[in-house]
Amino acid sequence: MNYWPLLGVATVVIGFVLRVNPVLVVVIAGLVSGLAAGMSPGDLLAMLGSSFVSNRALLLMVMTLPVIGLLEHCGLRERARDWIAGFRGLTLTRFLASYLGLRQVLSMLGLTNVAGHAQTVRPLVAPMSEAAAERTVGTLERGQRHEVAAMAAATDNIGLFFGEDVFIALGAVLLIQGFFAQNDIELQPLAIALWALPTAIAAFLIHVLRLRHFQRQLERAARKRVDAKGEGAC
Repeated sequence: MNYWPLLGVATVVIGFVLRVNPVLVVVIAGLVSGLAAGMSPGDLLAMLGSSFVSNRALLLMVMTLPVIGLLEHCGLRERARDWIAGFRGLTLTRFLASYLGLRQVLSMLGLTNVAGHAQTVRPLVAPMSEAAAERTVGTLERGQRHEVAAMAAATDNIGLFFGEDVFIALGAVLLIQGFFAQNDIELQPLAIALWALPTAIAAFLIHVLRLRHFQRQLERAARKRVDAKGEGAC
C-alpha cells in the first residue's frame, strides 16, 4: 500500500495549526496527495475542475455566511430595525404573522430557498421582530431579545415545513407517496398536496395564536417592570 498520499492529511493539520486560509490549505493538500499518488498535473487540474463544477451549488451556500456577515458589518441589522420602527401600529404578532404567510406561500410555490435562517431570519427578521416588539412593550431585556429571535426562527421553520408539502415537486410529497405505495395505497402527488393545504392553514392559525400569546407575555413582563419601578420610587 502506498502511504505517501497521506501527506495531504499532514498538510491539512499543519495548515490549520498555522491558521492559514482553509480554502488554500485544502487545495494544497489535494495537490500534495494527488502528486504523491502519481497523478500528473493535467489530471489534477481536471479533477479540481470537475469537482468545482459538480459542487458549485454548495459553493453558493458556503458564500452565504461571509456575504451576510459583510452586510451586518455595514449596518444591515440596524437599518432593518430603524425601518420597521417607522411603521405605526405594527406589532410583533402582525409582523411575524405576515412573514409566516409570505414564507408559506413561497414554499407552496417551490421557492423554499429564497428565505431561511441565514438569509433572512438573522440579518432581517430577528432585528425587525425586536423593533416591532419594542414598539409595544418598550425596551427588551437580554433574555427577551433571545426569545424574540427564537420565535422569529420558529416562524420561519413552521412556514417552510407546512408550506413545502403543498408543492408537488418537492421531496416531502414524493416521500409520502412512496410510503403509501409500500403499503399498497396508490396516491397521486396532487392529491397529497391538496390534503396538505388544510394542515398548512391550521398551522398558520395556530402559530398566530402562539405569537399573540407570546406578545401578551412580553406585555405582562413590561407592566411588572413598570410597577416595580413605581414601588421603588415610592
